[in-house]
Amino acid sequence: MLARLAPFLFVFLWSTGFVGAKFGLPHAAPLAFLLVRYLLVLTLMTSLALALRAPWPRDARQWFHIGISGLLLHAFYLGGVFVAIGAGLPAGVTALVVGMQPLLTATVAGRLLGERVLPRQWAGLALGFVGVTLVLSNKLGTGFALDALVPAIVALLSITAGTLYQKKFCPRFDWRSGAVAQFLPTALVTGIVVFALDDFRIDWTGEFVFALGWLVLVLSIGAISLLNWLIRHGSAVNVASLFYLTPPTTALLAWLLFGETLAGTALAGMALAVWGVYLSRR
Repeated sequence: MLARLAPFLFVFLWSTGFVGAKFGLPHAAPLAFLLVRYLLVLTLMTSLALALRAPWPRDARQWFHIGISGLLLHAFYLGGVFVAIGAGLPAGVTALVVGMQPLLTATVAGRLLGERVLPRQWAGLALGFVGVTLVLSNKLGTGFALDALVPAIVALLSITAGTLYQKKFCPRFDWRSGAVAQFLPTALVTGIVVFALDDFRIDWTGEFVFALGWLVLVLSIGAISLLNWLIRHGSAVNVASLFYLTPPTTALLAWLLFGETLAGTALAGMALAVWGVYLSRR
């Protein structure tokens, strides 16, 4: 049952990240927001791992590999997304750049992991990307500086490399202690950057506290634990293809919760994205 439900639950939880960004980013500098989030996750997961006597990584090599995967999946991916949006890159453009991840993963997975990508999967990945483009077509916006694309491209490369790295070097680890090993270097690197830039700005409003709690509990603990489980139990291409479903799901949630418009092209894009993911994972 977990194997069947985990992909759908992951897509839903990951798609709710826009709730935290919508309510939290107006009240905090992007990296300061992430730093506080990482520190709270570290505190909660360390307490949980100790209380439940979870097994810890066996040696320094395992700590190193899990830590590198954490830096790629959290520090550089999330940092790139938040910095790109903070620099004025429209959220739709950011999502479209990061949305190339499944295609990039499939291109590299064969050589690094020995995974065979079937023609049907290539067709599904291409359909999924077209679908995501249609979903985001009315949200792309204009008039942004080209250098704002740099952190978005860093985010794309990081989540692709993080997925492949974790699948190759540390596919199995306890989700409680493993989260500590991932978020410890993530918080350290993010903290160094924040204090080097002297950009620790947070307004502790009710909206910010809600957004912070949502991102810590729902995203950093719930969704990331499911992502680690999916990487352990599936191929890199299958896991990456799920990210095509997050923009359509986010658009649906934004329509339901905030009354945002849902154009006909977006509905067509959702259908294409779902069909593409089905072909990629069948």
